[in-house]
Amino acid sequence: MKKIAYFLSFALLFTSLAPAAMAKDGDNNPEKKELSPEDQARLEELDSRILEIKAMDFKAMDKSERKEIREELREINKEAKERGSGIYISTGAIIIILLLILIL
Repeated sequence: MKKIAYFLSFALLFTSLAPAAMAKDGDNNPEKKELSPEDQARLEELDSRILEIKAMDFKAMDKSERKEIREELREINKEAKERGSGIYISTGAIIIILLLILIL
């Protein structure tokens, strides 16, 4: 019974803190990573390709063509994320990991 009470108390704690953890900082972050000229040029190329894809008429395409476009968009999205950001882990996730380590 105590385990259930502890679990529920932690669950309520995390759900009450989740909105604060998920809030965006806005422009308060003074250290923004500057992109290199090559990365900036590649991101502009990816952006122009996305605009071309948005302008396409998907109703006139075959199912296989639409699938290829969808896969290309996924690859573009992955590449843009790799070039524009790093790995982030939330505070709640760190706390949960530490609790699991302590419990187990």
